[in-house]
Amino acid sequence: MTVPYPRAPSERDRWILERRGARNALDAGRAYAELAEEEPCGSGEPVSVSTVFLTNRECPWRCLMCDLWRNTLTETLPAGAVPAQIRAALARLPPARWVKLYNAGSFFDPKAIPPGDYAEIARVLSGFERVIVESHPALCGDAALRFRDLLPGALETALGLETVHPGVLPRLNKRMTLDGFRRAAGFLREAGISVRVFVLVGLPFVTARESLDWARRSVEFAFDCGAEVVSLIPTRTGNGALDALEERGEFSPPDLAMLEEAIESGLAVARGRGRVLADLWDLERFSRCGLCFPRRAKRLRTMNLGQAAAPPLCCDACGGARERA
Repeated sequence: MTVPYPRAPSERDRWILERRGARNALDAGRAYAELAEEEPCGSGEPVSVSTVFLTNRECPWRCLMCDLWRNTLTETLPAGAVPAQIRAALARLPPARWVKLYNAGSFFDPKAIPPGDYAEIARVLSGFERVIVESHPALCGDAALRFRDLLPGALETALGLETVHPGVLPRLNKRMTLDGFRRAAGFLREAGISVRVFVLVGLPFVTARESLDWARRSVEFAFDCGAEVVSLIPTRTGNGALDALEERGEFSPPDLAMLEEAIESGLAVARGRGRVLADLWDLERFSRCGLCFPRRAKRLRTMNLGQAAAPPLCCDACGGARERA
């Protein structure tokens, strides 16, 4: 018997957890991934970025769309473990001006990143102009101020807005309202902490066309809240919960064409208010055509760095981006 997605918030955690698979086996002494990136700064100049994906305890929220829990632990790490992960990961990467610390949850969650490690983390990152971390809006408070004060450079915090769709946002089980998001963004900005925002491309419970429209509206809301950067995240299957919704026809995974259209729309909305970036992590999984994938990936990178729409591509094999089913 197919169990429908619960309407009651109190029942959603269990529904989501029951559909999970196994976590990946992780080494608590090592960041589970790192990569060298490049993105434009406010002036348009490309900036080198070291991105470190920290191994740490799982986030306390159980979001419907999240697959990050697969690369988390069930316990808090001992003191010193997170700074050691960062130090080792950076040694494997080329020099960069900015650094992102992404931890599959909230940097300001004390069970994920022990606050006692803040000072050592700041020392490890002392050579970077900007440090970018991520957090649930509910955790943006005194911890953000303490970490800001330890850094010689600028602090930026990425917040998951996901969507402003009034019917979908509550069902994502993020336990967040738009008012709460606005307050968190305002708190950070008043504290001199820049705001980056994550917006989903591909929503459950609505059509692909509706999802694109709400992605554009979400970008507008993010800039209204003072975001400097909006990152468009294609929604990934593979977490169990979204796979169940896909089987019932309540979710259709996005493809590259959808991501391309979303960034074109987002760049039109930005118009000098900030930068809009397409997330390129694990991009090939969203491709429906191996023949044109390299060119489409390059096109997305070009739009990210140039902050302008690039000429559309045609593909004899798949028909091109504009003829997506």
